[in-house]
Amino acid sequence: MSYTFIRSARDDDGPELAKLIAGIFADYDNCLYEPSEFPELAHPASYYAAKGGQMWVAEQDGELVGSLAIAETTDEQVFELFKVYVAKKGRGQGLAWAMYQQATDLVDSREGTEIKLWTDTRFIEGHQFYEKIGFEKLPVIRRLNDVSDTWEFCYRLKARDTDGA
Repeated sequence: MSYTFIRSARDDDGPELAKLIAGIFADYDNCLYEPSEFPELAHPASYYAAKGGQMWVAEQDGELVGSLAIAETTDEQVFELFKVYVAKKGRGQGLAWAMYQQATDLVDSREGTEIKLWTDTRFIEGHQFYEKIGFEKLPVIRRLNDVSDTWEFCYRLKARDTDGA
């Protein structure tokens, strides 16, 4: 039986994160991993800390099988999710949910009111996860002009009751 645990990301996790993301991208048509499009992976922990956030990773048998990061945005009390990935071998074990709970604990500790994210239109399983936990898909789409010609959906979740009711 394999053992999986979640920990805070470190700056030296970059190469393993790149491997995780490249492996997931390989499952989708024309979804290419181009290292230059992921400069944050040079120092992932420091990168998200500098943005007022944090990154977590899931390890299984000494290999990274999941990641999730959250950071503050320029909008007060609004946070954004990034790098939500779980490898096939780690799916169905609650890893994305457990990392998400770490992120919402951080948002709650800072009295955040909203979480948003952008996700590749091809990542149907991810969309299902976001919708299952209450995210609403907004009527907005953006093109990244990257090597994969990525189009992304925007999702948001009200993190707190903001009207006082």
